[in-house]
Amino acid sequence: MTNHVCDESDAPRFAEWLRDRGGIAVWPSINLSNLSASWTTPFCNAAGIAMTKPTWQAASHPDRIITDPHEVDVVTYREVKRFRVGVRSSDNGLSLKVTDGGSRRIRSAVSKVDGGIYRFDYETQEAVILAPDKTINLADWMAQCL
Repeated sequence: MTNHVCDESDAPRFAEWLRDRGGIAVWPSINLSNLSASWTTPFCNAAGIAMTKPTWQAASHPDRIITDPHEVDVVTYREVKRFRVGVRSSDNGLSLKVTDGGSRRIRSAVSKVDGGIYRFDYETQEAVILAPDKTINLADWMAQCL
């Protein structure tokens, strides 16, 4: 089985979940419009009771419980590209959404970067394309950083 991946900014939380909350639960999507999504939560809440699904889109039970930090990779990303994309108001007018054309540009740029992801910079309304820079096992990260 492949290792679960987390961003370096999430590593302290994941380490705490392994140490104090019974492990890391990975929940698959049951939303047919978003099957590639997943959610990561602690296995237990602060009272030691198993967590319930984090959203209506998640399956009723996690498909993976991780209790070994060697099964998690911590990834540090570097910026490789940044560009403005069109945004529009959401249907209810309370948030901004990337336009269909902007979404196509983002998907195209991400597909050209091996292991690439993107983040949206709300201040500049730019898509930021990121590439994996460094990967370290969570057990090694914990030994170095905690």
